[in-house]
Amino acid sequence: MTEEPADGDTIVEANFGDANFAGKHWERITFDRCDFGDADLHGLVTKGCRFLHCDFARVDLSESKHTTTAFHSCGFHRSNLIHSRFDGCSLLGSSFVDCRLRTWTIRDSDLTLVGLSRADLRKCDFSGLRLREANFTETDLRETDLREADLSGARLISARVEDTDLRGARIDANGLVQANLRGARVDLDTAIAFAVAHGLRID
Repeated sequence: MTEEPADGDTIVEANFGDANFAGKHWERITFDRCDFGDADLHGLVTKGCRFLHCDFARVDLSESKHTTTAFHSCGFHRSNLIHSRFDGCSLLGSSFVDCRLRTWTIRDSDLTLVGLSRADLRKCDFSGLRLREANFTETDLRETDLREADLSGARLISARVEDTDLRGARIDANGLVQANLRGARVDLDTAIAFAVAHGLRID
């Protein structure tokens, strides 16, 4: 493990595997292609940091808090994000595989191109989020709040969206056909788009 990062640092290709940074506070640090595999980041607080192409496999990020921090093209595999919070963050192109995500609080954030296939996101609040071209294949989104979310181009193949709130959400025809929307709450525009996507003629 390399030494502990300091605020304002730029760190490239460092190995923080098995490190213990639980409860630390980081500001304006850039991590480029760093390995955090198996690190303890429980309760970590970041502000204005950037993680670029970093590996967070098996990392404990439970109860961590992140404000205006970017996680771009990062990999989270079997990571623990229970009770974590992301405010004003960008997770562009990051992927989450077999992660513990409930409950995950995320506000005013950009999840464009994020991979969340087969994730358990039941009852999460994703209202107002940018989720363009996200991968929700076989994802459990039951009872999730997706009001005003932008799901343009999102992959929803076999996604469970029953009893989900989609009022005001932007979702294209493919998404309306791919997902199981039984019991979902929608506005009139989405109801009409759903009908058209399923081949109905509205006169």
